[in-house]
Amino acid sequence: MFYRPEDGHGLPFNPFNAVVSPRPIGWISTRASDGSENLAPYSFFNAVAYVPPQVMFASTSAKPDRDGTKDSVANIRATGVFCVNTVAYEMRDAMNQTSGPWEKETDEFTLAGIERAECETIACSRVAGAPASLECRMSQIIQIEGEANFIVLAEVTGVHLRDDCLKDGRFDVTTFEPLARLGYRDYTRVRDLFPLDRPDD
Repeated sequence: MFYRPEDGHGLPFNPFNAVVSPRPIGWISTRASDGSENLAPYSFFNAVAYVPPQVMFASTSAKPDRDGTKDSVANIRATGVFCVNTVAYEMRDAMNQTSGPWEKETDEFTLAGIERAECETIACSRVAGAPASLECRMSQIIQIEGEANFIVLAEVTGVHLRDDCLKDGRFDVTTFEPLARLGYRDYTRVRDLFPLDRPDD
């Protein structure tokens, strides 16, 4: 099968997200300029550089109360900071609860019963029980092709690692089984690892 996206795929469900998978989930926490807080998952998320450490996420839809974008991007535009929290398998239901199109006044930490903690380098809350949290200072927000499509790029200014996830000097993802997004409504978790030596090792 071959199709051009502009012509449509002719399938009952869009295969694009299933092709580009699994995708890590960035559970993005933000604080608005009025002090209200937001927490939402984004599966168009990844690390993009080592030195300095940098991450990105993309927001691809809009809410009627947010002037052409969503709460996360609107808050980052106003404050310039956010926090990325990793999602453990055990947090899947709480994460899913925060994915709803809630009104901007809704505090998803409270809605989903998630404990929060203050960040160290930025004025923002993080998910207290997350295996890792990355405090981020926004460097660019880029609007890309399509309505309400924005890429947020940021430098990581602080890193929180949960102590029980450190094994022999490594951050061991098998201790918490990170959740990843597949296509459609499907998810997976990381449980098995295997090494591959680089050709120049």
